[in-house]
Amino acid sequence: MAETVERGGGQRRIAVLGAGKMGEALVSGVLRAGKPAADVLVTARRADRAAELAERYGVAAVSNAEAAKRADTLILTVKPQDMAALLAELAPHVPSDRLVISGAAGITTAFVADQIGVPGLPVVRVMTNTPVLVDEAMSAISAGAHATDEHLRRAEEIFRPVGKTVRVPESQQDAVTALSGSGPAYFYYLVEAMIDAGILLGLPRATAHELIVQSAIGAAVMLRDSGEHPVKLREAVTSPAGTTISAIRELERHSVRAALLAALEAARDRSRELAQG
Repeated sequence: MAETVERGGGQRRIAVLGAGKMGEALVSGVLRAGKPAADVLVTARRADRAAELAERYGVAAVSNAEAAKRADTLILTVKPQDMAALLAELAPHVPSDRLVISGAAGITTAFVADQIGVPGLPVVRVMTNTPVLVDEAMSAISAGAHATDEHLRRAEEIFRPVGKTVRVPESQQDAVTALSGSGPAYFYYLVEAMIDAGILLGLPRATAHELIVQSAIGAAVMLRDSGEHPVKLREAVTSPAGTTISAIRELERHSVRAALLAALEAARDRSRELAQG
């Protein structure tokens, strides 16, 4: 018989399976948000990694089978190519009253449910991103066929401590993966190019880095807090016949906007390919 997993005060056990960097950040976030360490389990491929997490956070390191038996919510944080093997290992041990949350790009809730093979199993799909490490993640949450509004709320409670959440239909998850899942890499790529430009213009690397990073932070905060459309914010910097419009003319001449559109389409298509194995 499955262990009763809900305890006093409505606390539920969660298990983070395959806890790499993203999984560890999630563990750290829910603990900072006040979840007792006794209600958090972790699994890892390597025993030394599991022991490290247990020592660092005071959580229990268990096997995948034990996590399925003891935790109310199973959060799968392995890479897409490792998901099938993990699901096969879990399948004999997952009761129908568990909530399964999948965080792997391209892996559908239907695939997770089919591989586990438990009728009516609620599965929620979440695409988060690496700013989870600094509590500034963007996490998009989608319900599988048997996931209710309550299951979505439980997923939101787990991911809100490490950033912002939004609900989307699962049909939009490949686009989410392309836009925000991979999104931080695009900004790093842009910042890298701008730092190189600063060096080309005669600035020391450290100075160029500081100038661009702070400019990026300031621009992001203005986008978030002003409520203004990015076009309006850009126009506020773009004086007639000035330096900014000269730079933007060059960006348009080199089709930077079109390149970004094509890049995100390529990322979306790759996400779809991952779902097909």
